[in-house]
Amino acid sequence: MNKSYFRVDFGLLISALVLVILGVSGIYSLNITLFKSQLIFLIGSLLAFFFFSQVNYQSIKIYSLPIYITSIVLLVIVLIVGIESRGTVRWVEFFGFRIQFSEILKPFLALSLASFLTDKESYAFRSFIVAILLILPIFMLIFLQPDLGNALIYFITLLLVLFTFGFPIRYFIVFFATAMLFMPIFWNFLKVYQKQRIMTFLELKVDPLGSSYNAIQSVIAVGSGMVFGKGFGQGTQSVLRFLPERHTDFIFATLSEELGFVGASLMITAYFFLLYRILVIAREAKEKFIKVFAVCSFFLLAAQFFVNVGMNIGIVPIVGVSLPFVSYGGSSLLSSFILLGFLTSMGKYAERKETLEIR
Repeated sequence: MNKSYFRVDFGLLISALVLVILGVSGIYSLNITLFKSQLIFLIGSLLAFFFFSQVNYQSIKIYSLPIYITSIVLLVIVLIVGIESRGTVRWVEFFGFRIQFSEILKPFLALSLASFLTDKESYAFRSFIVAILLILPIFMLIFLQPDLGNALIYFITLLLVLFTFGFPIRYFIVFFATAMLFMPIFWNFLKVYQKQRIMTFLELKVDPLGSSYNAIQSVIAVGSGMVFGKGFGQGTQSVLRFLPERHTDFIFATLSEELGFVGASLMITAYFFLLYRILVIAREAKEKFIKVFAVCSFFLLAAQFFVNVGMNIGIVPIVGVSLPFVSYGGSSLLSSFILLGFLTSMGKYAERKETLEIR
């Protein structure tokens, strides 16, 4: 039992570490100071992973409602006392470290959502609406920072989980029809630069030196890497700073330029294997809560991966979403490893329970 208790899911951990190594290598080629900071974040994140992988998730599950309420309180605090940077208020400083709660809260809110859906025995329209209403305060508080990217990730993940959970398609048709009616109002609440990004996506060459600049430079960086890339520190778009946010939102373009198609393929393969391992946990789980949480984790990481890579290659509007395990940033890295810690804990619990039942 002790040996099983301290076992680590190497399928999850190794694929995540491959992504981390690619990320820190790219960051090292850009800025040595950022590289050192990311190593510190990595050490803290790995410690968090091992800690949460040993925690009995059931002891946290019972606090799903307090976790949800605390999440709302923390996001309100961010808007009140948060640090402003480049016109956004997303971080709170704590002992010299900047914490982005919209990132940190992802695994914990996934627990709350899994607990909520586990308690639902029917697919009533009321349950569907309640789930939507529960995510709205989270969505709005993150949107007001403003952080449209993470706000959308939360909402996209919720809808995909509800669809997988088995709610009828007609519920989603009603929701999207209603959402379209409110779209003009939502559009008016967007910042000018957010509107420009959406318009840029519709026509990439609308303003090549202005609103289209980020998207164009990113596509150039990805394409210029060719098959084997230009080598670490040799990318003209990233090293010469033509590519904005080269270590965060556009880290995929940075690595694609430096490592080429081969490096980008390795990164995508690592993500696919990581997501596959999460699906295996969901498929083999006997407990409904574990299954729902694993599915939620799958969509949470898959949505961020698709949106980030998509905006790097020009098939998705630029909304500012980090690439899990790869982008620079302690909050995103910590959040992703906590998520894997919970998954490891649940996977071990399912195996131990099955072994005891066989005995």
